[in-house]
Amino acid sequence: MNINATLFLQAIVFAILVWFTMKFVWPPITKVLDERAQKIADGLDAADKAKAELAIANKRVEAELTSSRNETAARLAEAERRAQAMIDEAKARAVEEGNRIIAAAKAEAEQQSLKARDTLRDQVAALAVKGAEQILRKEVNVGVHAELLGRLKTEL
Repeated sequence: MNINATLFLQAIVFAILVWFTMKFVWPPITKVLDERAQKIADGLDAADKAKAELAIANKRVEAELTSSRNETAARLAEAERRAQAMIDEAKARAVEEGNRIIAAAKAEAEQQSLKARDTLRDQVAALAVKGAEQILRKEVNVGVHAELLGRLKTEL
């Protein structure tokens, strides 16, 4: 065999191989590669879309957190204001109750003072009667001398 003929036959076989590959092998490979490229492009688009949605969700979450913090701060301020109002009201009631107790104690002390004065007057009158009895050495009748004893009590 001649090297030129072999080279020519090899070129023909190579051309048939190239034609067979281009006709039957290459289209499925390019189809699979195109599908893969499309899947990758779709995945990248989905990732970009997910990033955008995540950014929007993060903004919403941040807004909700800010709103929640503001609402919590407002509620705490309201609770502190109510607590202060309750404390002030309790103080006012305590002062009022203290004043009422002091007034009642003063009234009771005044009554006891008056009662003690009356008792003391009665005792002084009885002592005066006994003293007069002993001075006069005779008995003084309390029923007969009631008016005199009443004037003595008022003078004391």
